[in-house]
Amino acid sequence: MAADNLPTEFDVVILGTGLAESVIAAACSRVGQRVLHIDRRNYYAGNWASFTFNGLLAWIEDYKQEQPRDADSDGSWREKLEEGEEPLLLGALGTAISNLQVFRYASEEPEEEEVATPVATPTPEGPSTSVEEPLAQSQSAATEETDTGSEAPPTTDTQSEATPTEESESQSQDTPLESQTHEDPEQQVQREEPQEDQTTSNEGDSAPSEPAPPVETKKRKITYSKILKEGRRFNIDLVSKLLYSRGSLVDLLIKSNVSRYAEFKNVSRILTYRNGKVEQVPCSRADVFGSKQLTVVEKRMLMKFLTFCLDYEQHPEEYLDFTERSFWEFLQTKKLTENLQHFILHSIAMVKPGARTGDGLRATQHFLRSLGRYGNTPFLFPLYGMGEIPQCFCRMCAVFGGIYCLRHSVQCLVLDKESGRCKAVIDTCGQRISCSHFVVEEGYIREEQRRNVTYRQISRAVLITDRSLLPSESEQQVSLVTVPPQDGGPTVLVVELCSSSMTCMPGTHLVHLTCPSSGTAQEDLAPLVSRLFTEAPSAEEEEDKEEEGEVDSEKPTLLWAMYFNMRDSSAVDRSSYSLPSNVYPCPGPDPALGTDHAITLAEAVFQQLLPDEEFCPPAPNPEDIVYDGEGRQGEGAGFGEPVQPEREPEGESEGKEEQKAESEQDTEGAQMSVAVESPPPAPPAEE
Repeated sequence: MAADNLPTEFDVVILGTGLAESVIAAACSRVGQRVLHIDRRNYYAGNWASFTFNGLLAWIEDYKQEQPRDADSDGSWREKLEEGEEPLLLGALGTAISNLQVFRYASEEPEEEEVATPVATPTPEGPSTSVEEPLAQSQSAATEETDTGSEAPPTTDTQSEATPTEESESQSQDTPLESQTHEDPEQQVQREEPQEDQTTSNEGDSAPSEPAPPVETKKRKITYSKILKEGRRFNIDLVSKLLYSRGSLVDLLIKSNVSRYAEFKNVSRILTYRNGKVEQVPCSRADVFGSKQLTVVEKRMLMKFLTFCLDYEQHPEEYLDFTERSFWEFLQTKKLTENLQHFILHSIAMVKPGARTGDGLRATQHFLRSLGRYGNTPFLFPLYGMGEIPQCFCRMCAVFGGIYCLRHSVQCLVLDKESGRCKAVIDTCGQRISCSHFVVEEGYIREEQRRNVTYRQISRAVLITDRSLLPSESEQQVSLVTVPPQDGGPTVLVVELCSSSMTCMPGTHLVHLTCPSSGTAQEDLAPLVSRLFTEAPSAEEEEDKEEEGEVDSEKPTLLWAMYFNMRDSSAVDRSSYSLPSNVYPCPGPDPALGTDHAITLAEAVFQQLLPDEEFCPPAPNPEDIVYDGEGRQGEGAGFGEPVQPEREPEGESEGKEEQKAESEQDTEGAQMSVAVESPPPAPPAEE
């Protein structure tokens, strides 16, 4: 279906494909509403999007070259208005990104081959034996669309059968996501390398053969050309988020059956930056009693306090005197050591030092209740990046009849002068489309419709490094690092991703830093980056270090960095916009670690649209769908016109297919991921 030949009537038109808009689209389509979902961009998820490295470089160039345009530049909408109607113009798309800066630290010299150097030793070492468990292979990726016209959202090409895993007995009432293990890409690469011949002896020889010397393999240097070459292995998020295991998004994914479209990996550890070094935070019972950082007395203190927080409402006498005082003051009255106060405030509750006691207790309780559902931390991370989640809901919308169109926008709304409500929209092709409701990403609203709106800003940094902040036996760790305020600055949340999260190439880590802005992103975050990482040396400096025999820095090496500010409109009230009552603005990402704000907003908008309908009821399983007759299919179940899938951009399609094929071979290991079953097929097209 071409963009200039869309149906002329819908129940809901949605402009923007961010998380909140995508959830609203899926919820409306699921209950039988006719949904048109469009976006001016050529990719899904808006400011929640994920890009390959090469795609991110193209996005940066577009950002630098893009000039703001008004949607009414040609005035073609005027002839579409009828008597008793008036227009409400929309903007093309105001950018939410500012102060973008990119720094390249990796050497640009050609890729070096790995060199094996024999090392003389007095005695040969015996062979080592390792036992590897059978691996469950999996794939999940949503694709981007670039052809003009009606578009189906990205689909998961292949899904492997996953083995369900049960939760702890105390949580047996919840519907669990399913789990699979993913192979460590670095281990797979090591297995593919030719092995050195092992020393053998022949029975007929009078003298034993000389043992072969062991081989010391020099770690291959990561160059910028290597990053570009492997750019399709990266999936870089514009916004860094994690999912609480008992948060609103996970509950919605399970309830709606959208979880079948995605896979997740457990965040394997929580770290904190304290006294100039990175430490692991003991948060689960096993972590506490196995910790070597805490004394026996501290372990008992911590367990007692966490047990209290789990059901603190039952003991009001413990905290009522502190309801108007800070959580920090409350902790100090609990005879907790400085060690424990730091862990609880910054890494478990993750609240500001000045937060009220009630807020701190609720945050601690939420953290504790999410522990153990899918792993030993409360968090999950979606494989291939956070940009997958909006696309999962877009896919559900398309399955139930929603129509998608990228590179397409709305010039203006058509308002009824008498009622003041929006009765239609005029798109960028000049077509008039009637609708009952209009949902719009906040960035499309013109300044004339904003009433003294003041926005906050989020500071973001995205880094590519050569190793983890806290090396461990397994390099395949997904880590959350909490950095308390340094030198009067804000609290910084750091998410470090390994290659098995399908967000970076083997041998590298992808690091996201996020905090509320007090200046530009570089001003806010560069000082912390310099404390945690060291810049990659130039070729001359590398040679000098080798000649002088200097040891590599203990800090990870920084290979590439991007800083930018993102507008935070999450605190702007609906009344701040001068809009008709049936037009609903959706703000972009907020600075919080979780996604509760977007999901709460989506549900609130849906209840205003359709107060008598259930929000995202479970989708039927494919085997439960019954088609009657040979005409229009699945109408009773909420299906609309089938949407023909659109061809992907050539480069991105090849990248996703290549990455999926490699993930079957390259994922291994001890890190558990939460996977999902295969998606249901879309309704068959009409004959």
